Amino acid sequence: MTNGYKDRMQRKKVHIDARIQEANIDKGIIVLLTGNGKGKSSSALGMVCRALGYELQVAIVKFLKGTQATGEDAFLAKQENVRIISMNTGFTWDTQNQEFDKKMALETWQQAEQYLKDKAINLVVLDELTYMINYKYLDEQVILNTLNARPKNQHVVITGRAASEGLIKIADTVSKIADTKHAFRSNIRAQKGIDL
Repeated sequence: MTNGYKDRMQRKKVHIDARIQEANIDKGIIVLLTGNGKGKSSSALGMVCRALGYELQVAIVKFLKGTQATGEDAFLAKQENVRIISMNTGFTWDTQNQEFDKKMALETWQQAEQYLKDKAINLVVLDELTYMINYKYLDEQVILNTLNARPKNQHVVITGRAASEGLIKIADTVSKIADTKHAFRSNIRAQKGIDL
């Protein structure tokens, strides 16, 4: 280990310690995970695991993927501190019925609104919500108003491609996940434990 390295690490530590001291606000945050890359919902579920590790209360609202059986559904169904609801329509290309999809989106959103008003719920995941705005199944302003009115310390994670400017603006943290390469394009089917 050279002195130059140690000096750099000491300066870095001073800088990071100062930033940690400055970050003194406690409040519920909105995390938006968007972009074309794989891993948005998986990242949200990682935060669910973190919350459960602290015995927090979690609600997960799944738009679009409601009929797809996944490993996380099997696991989370056994967790006491988790509530899950799904829009039971599958993907839009499965139903091919816009009016039915809109109706199901609204019913699912109404349950999400209840979670977003409940002070006992620490984390709400709105999986694939971005599509509901893009497809005009749900009113974006209603969503933004509800997010702004939620309990002060409630965290929200929103996932989905092509997030609207309104969601980007309201979020405290925005991560855009890029797609560089995907196994499916090499005709590798979705794999249990990785994709399902």
